[in-house]
Amino acid sequence: MVGGWVSFYSYYPDWMIGMNNYFYTFKGGDLYRHNVNANRNTFYSPWWVKVGTPNNAYTPSTLQSVFNTAPLENKLFKTINLQGDAKWSVTLETDLQFSGFIEANWFEKKEAAFFAFVRNNTIGEFALRSVNGIGRSQSVVGGNVINFAVPISIGSIISIGDYLYFSPPPYTTPVLAGRVTAITIDLINSVNQLTIDTSIAGTTPIPIQDAFFLYVKNSVAESHGVLGHYCTFNIENTSTSKVELFAVQSDVMKSFP
Repeated sequence: MVGGWVSFYSYYPDWMIGMNNYFYTFKGGDLYRHNVNANRNTFYSPWWVKVGTPNNAYTPSTLQSVFNTAPLENKLFKTINLQGDAKWSVTLETDLQFSGFIEANWFEKKEAAFFAFVRNNTIGEFALRSVNGIGRSQSVVGGNVINFAVPISIGSIISIGDYLYFSPPPYTTPVLAGRVTAITIDLINSVNQLTIDTSIAGTTPIPIQDAFFLYVKNSVAESHGVLGHYCTFNIENTSTSKVELFAVQSDVMKSFP
C-alpha cells in the first residue's frame, strides 16, 4: 500500500527515475527527491523540493467525480456525506444548475462521517424553486426603497437577506437590484415597501418606477440542493497532513415539477 491513489500532479519534470526506494526528478538541471517532506500537498516552487532545500509552495488536493443514478430522472441533490477523516470543500454542477457549493467548515460529524447540506449561489439562476415574483413597483425612492401599491402582496415568504431582482419592459431579463435589508408593511397606512442594500457586487441601478420585481431566497439560510439529471462534484482539501477519504455520498430525491 502506498497510501494514495492514481493521480495527476502539478509538477512537470524534465526527467524522472526511481532509485534505492526513492523517486527523483530533474528540472532545470537540478535534482529533486520526492516523498520526504512531512507536509502533504506541499510542492517546490514551482517544482518539487530540491534535496536539502526547505519546501514552501503549497497546492491543495482535488478530486472530481459524478453522481449519475437513474440518469433519465430529474433529481434534487440535497446533501454531501464524506466517509473519511477530514472535511473537504465541495462545488457541484448539474446539467441544469452550476452553483452548488459547501464550505468545509459547514460539515458536521455524524456517526463517524461528515455531513452537510448543499447550498446555491443563486445569483443569475432563475429556474429555481426559491424564485418568487412580487409584481410591478409603484415608485422607487433613492434607488434602494421600492414601494408597491397596497393591493400587491409582498408576502410572508420573503426575508431579510434575500436577493431582489427587477426587470424593466418587456419584463423578460431580470437583473440584480440588491439584498433585502428591511420589509415594511402597514397596509392601513398605505405602506408596502422593501429596502435593499445596493452596494453588493453585481447590482444595477433601477432605471424606472414600474419595473417588475422578484426575489431569490438566501441559499445559505435555506438549502434547496441542486436540480438535474446528474451531478458533477469537485472536492478540495487544503490540509498539509495525511487525510483519508473512502467514499462520497449524496442524499437524492426525485423531482416532481
